[in-house]
Amino acid sequence: MEIKRVFVSGSFNVLHPGHLRLLRFAKTCGDHLTVAVNSDRLAANEAYIPQQLRLEVVGSNSYVDEAVLLDEPVTDLISRLKPAIVVKGKEHELRANPELAAVQEYGGILLFGSGELGFSSLDLLHQEFLDINPSTIRLPKDYMDRHNITCARLENLVDNFGGLRVCVVGDLIVDEYITCQPIGMSQEEPTIVVTPVDKSCFIGGAAIVAAHAAGLGASVKFISVTGNDIAAKFARTALEDAGVESNLMVDDSRPTPLKQRFRAGGKSLLRVNHLHQRSISLALQKELLGLLLPMVSQIDLLVFSDFNYGCLPQKIVGPIVDLAKSYGIVLAADSQSSSQVGDIGRFRGMHLITPTEREARISTRNQEDGLVVLSEQMLQSSDAQNILLKIGEEGVFINSQPLDTGREDRIAALNSSPQDLAGAGDSLLIASAMALASGSDIWEAACVGSIAAAVQVGRIGNTPLQRQDLLSVVQRLA
Repeated sequence: MEIKRVFVSGSFNVLHPGHLRLLRFAKTCGDHLTVAVNSDRLAANEAYIPQQLRLEVVGSNSYVDEAVLLDEPVTDLISRLKPAIVVKGKEHELRANPELAAVQEYGGILLFGSGELGFSSLDLLHQEFLDINPSTIRLPKDYMDRHNITCARLENLVDNFGGLRVCVVGDLIVDEYITCQPIGMSQEEPTIVVTPVDKSCFIGGAAIVAAHAAGLGASVKFISVTGNDIAAKFARTALEDAGVESNLMVDDSRPTPLKQRFRAGGKSLLRVNHLHQRSISLALQKELLGLLLPMVSQIDLLVFSDFNYGCLPQKIVGPIVDLAKSYGIVLAADSQSSSQVGDIGRFRGMHLITPTEREARISTRNQEDGLVVLSEQMLQSSDAQNILLKIGEEGVFINSQPLDTGREDRIAALNSSPQDLAGAGDSLLIASAMALASGSDIWEAACVGSIAAAVQVGRIGNTPLQRQDLLSVVQRLA
């Protein structure tokens, strides 16, 4: 499929709100946005910032795919590039535009527009993906006192993450957040009408678990399956940027799992999932084992991050677990069943499992008993050593082997103003598992994992955790 190129040119002394609105508008008009920045010679009296600095600033903008220096008549460059659309600001519509003749020669379009959403509003939308309000996070002081956990001990555990060798295997997901502007109610049917104004993509599923581990300081290998599509290309680049050594097998018969979230006013309106849930082929299962088994002797922690989209059929889980146990490797597993059916109990002999209450009840077929009995049954049926039972807004319930009534405990949710709960479980899983692999007991591990979850839910989207994120919370509240 031919790429639809869009072209914009200008001097861009300061990338002000009007420029950003124009670039955003131009980006929505095609697939590839090229921006030509006038050289110092062409800009003449307009340029008071050197051309190289102006070029770098424009090139670093997220809407721009390619920034080039323009040191010739703009019509000559347009004739060579032949962009499908040339965009100019609305204020040029009634003026003479030499670009018009150039685009007409090859059938292109000259389009005038400056965007419809005010920059200040769009800027606020972007900020919700990045900002964390540290004042909404607290430490579980009473819990820490009960288990003799000091802030210095937590800092030491997190510092030790830097020496860990971690392997994560499971379903890769790409999360796409589409921010919409509400228009109103449809007159034909009782439906809310919105228009998309921006989108942000993040790696999710097992991929973000691996990225969290790398951000927290570990040396990380990641094994998964993707389709042969744009989402897979994005995931590969994002994993590389996160410092993860990824081994991604390609299955041409399935798409890379893509989850779209349509949001407006800070709330999710709709989720759309693009994925297949069948098991990967026998050939891919053999390839996965061929990649993973040689790694087992060279790692400290193996994490199964299962979303039940077919990457981890039971036939390959057993051999991996048996080999890992022979090397004394710490094992952790999560098997999510939010919109699909899974069974955390199939990951037997783990040092740590982190199911939700619903997932534990599905696995044990227990819909009646309280959390103590439920967690004990889950530990026994899965032969796990420790369980962090996720109980939603109430936080996490902790239990461990050997079973002893009165030994269990709970940590309440530590962020009083969560922005996006989607990443809580992934951050809890990896941070608590890494703490166990660093020599902690389950009580310390649960504390570290709960702090990681509190940080992660304080922002929109799955941005990889950094070791300093956790240390800053502990140090600030010590």
